Amino acid sequence: MGAVWLEAALNGPWTRDIQPGIPITVDEIVAEGVACADAGAAIIHVHAFDEATGRQCDDWQTYARIIEGIRARCDALVYPTIPFPGAMGDPNAMTGGQRFSHTAELAKRGLIDCAVVDPGSVQIAGFDRIAAGETGFLYANPGDHIRAGLELAAEHGFHPGYAIYEPGFTRLGAALHAAVPNCPRPIYRFMFSEGFAFGFSPQDWALAAHRRLLDEAAPGAPWMVAGLRVDITPLIEPAVVSGGHVRVGLEDAPWGSARSNLDWVTDAVRRIEAAGGTPATPDQVRAAL
Repeated sequence: MGAVWLEAALNGPWTRDIQPGIPITVDEIVAEGVACADAGAAIIHVHAFDEATGRQCDDWQTYARIIEGIRARCDALVYPTIPFPGAMGDPNAMTGGQRFSHTAELAKRGLIDCAVVDPGSVQIAGFDRIAAGETGFLYANPGDHIRAGLELAAEHGFHPGYAIYEPGFTRLGAALHAAVPNCPRPIYRFMFSEGFAFGFSPQDWALAAHRRLLDEAAPGAPWMVAGLRVDITPLIEPAVVSGGHVRVGLEDAPWGSARSNLDWVTDAVRRIEAAGGTPATPDQVRAAL
């Protein structure tokens, strides 16, 4: 089976009104990141927040404090998100340079091994609200934004993290990556959901479809199962058996999760080992990349 990368996505763009258990402050995020790393997560994904308002704030200095705080106590790979235009009332009016300005500052300082570069746009709409007349929001990633992120990755040597909300993201992401010289290989995260109306629900046939398309578009690329508003644990065994990797945490979990980030990681470790895998160390992930 080999070493299975386990990623903990600690908070996401959700407020505590939506996901009460998420860490918000720098100290909270650092503490939970270290606890998850100690439990077996080699990769930690974080969203920074304005501690006064409890809303996402993509300030590079805040991300640096989080990354340096976790790195001071363990060697996990820690990476930030990018601004989520359209979410929480924000307009879709940012330039590519604005979207990746904090990523550039962190990369210049050697603080990231990988970073979000999502290869496509998608409507984020909850099944529970569609019947009430709501249509959600557009998570927009225009082509020039994607290209800007990939060029930044090529310049600084970090690996693009692709969230594959829809299958076509794989084809577009692979094509754009091939068009940017010297860009490190992306990590493909297949994004499943139960609560949102994008992509696939977490079923074996859906994972098989994602894998088949990836084999055609980017043979040998690393991939993992992940998602939003979803319990991804039923796909851990088939992912491990198929040579894939796993992401869990309160960013991905169903809203109102009674489990903590540490609970999700501990359960994922158990399932990875039951499937015949071994959680990878951060050094093993870096070596594979």
